[in-house]
Amino acid sequence: MPWKGVTVSEQRQRFLEDYQLNYYSVTDLAERFGISRTTAHKWINRFKKHGQAGFHEHSRRPHSCPWQTEKAIVEELVKVRRAHPHWGPRKLLDLMQRRDPVKQFPAVSTAAQILSREGLIKPRRRYRRAHPGCPKSIPQGPNDIWAADYKGQFRLKNGNYCFPLTVSDLASRYVLGCDAHPAISLQKSFAHFKGLFETYGLPSRIRTDNGVPFASNALARLSQLSVWFIKLGIYPELIEPGKPQQNGVHERMHRTLKQEATIPPASSLRAQQRKFDRFREQFNQERPHEALGMKRPGEVYQSSSRTMPKRIEPYDYPGHYLVRRVSRAGTIRVLRKQIFVSNTLHEDYVGLEEVDDGVYDLFYCFYHIGRYELKTNKIHDMVSKVGLSVRRIDHARRVSTMSLE
Repeated sequence: MPWKGVTVSEQRQRFLEDYQLNYYSVTDLAERFGISRTTAHKWINRFKKHGQAGFHEHSRRPHSCPWQTEKAIVEELVKVRRAHPHWGPRKLLDLMQRRDPVKQFPAVSTAAQILSREGLIKPRRRYRRAHPGCPKSIPQGPNDIWAADYKGQFRLKNGNYCFPLTVSDLASRYVLGCDAHPAISLQKSFAHFKGLFETYGLPSRIRTDNGVPFASNALARLSQLSVWFIKLGIYPELIEPGKPQQNGVHERMHRTLKQEATIPPASSLRAQQRKFDRFREQFNQERPHEALGMKRPGEVYQSSSRTMPKRIEPYDYPGHYLVRRVSRAGTIRVLRKQIFVSNTLHEDYVGLEEVDDGVYDLFYCFYHIGRYELKTNKIHDMVSKVGLSVRRIDHARRVSTMSLE
């Protein structure tokens, strides 16, 4: 008999009502209700013992718990915590152990659970930065949008790990670089992108995920790498967290890369790099691509007309902007009020454009990073959804001073 549209308690009640009619044997009832005879007798015995309340679910809590923390220890822990409200469970347990070296106290995690249960620990507020959402831009030609990512690590034959940093052009599918790194590295990422920019020129956008080193938890998710991109006039474009399909062209290339260059892995990082180089040559020059009408990516791709500058010139904000220098502590002053912006922008300049009375849009070069309210002295994280062509104002001359030598 199917049990649909009723609760377990209602079904048990129906079973006991049919049992009281004495029309069916226990075996027949068990078969009709789809239960075992052992369960049927259990319900009948509960009904005889507890009456109408017998069909309700009983508590499964054990009568005793041998590993439960002693009540005296719990009371002592609470007492010590109230005496030292800013001490954590590790420090509290250390103090208690010094007072009574013989007694066995619970683990730090257990002490933390006890304090939390007693309401003596306030949960930390986890602040999540705003996100611009799914990228809407579509590549209009080579170097309009590059995609970059650290492909998932894998173990080499010598036991070490390899973290491939890959960069491709979304319009032509051309694999610009595949660099084998021993770990995710900001310095190696800088060096790899600098080499690509010097070889192929600068793209308009670079699309990445939200991981290190492409993004951070700072204002507008700016990282040191994305700040450098902005200084070069490149718009850092982020996909939504946990949605790699928004960078599907690049992820599809990763699948081919895994099949042809990582299975089996090489014996060392240098040997693995040689396999990556052979894969790039074959993928770009020999392998036809259906999305390109069976052309090779090398036949479609051409270098960018925007070359890598030897020196980045200062960014020239429009005259109606309030220009402020970010201190080493990551703060700026606006009309005698100090506000924290971001440590990733220290000793750089930001611009504030007044859009309402006491309300300013906050920009780093052309990149919209937030909205500042003078009255509340707060910056609201508003990662810009505006296209690069709208917000960028002469990127070639409006960038902060930074030597690339």
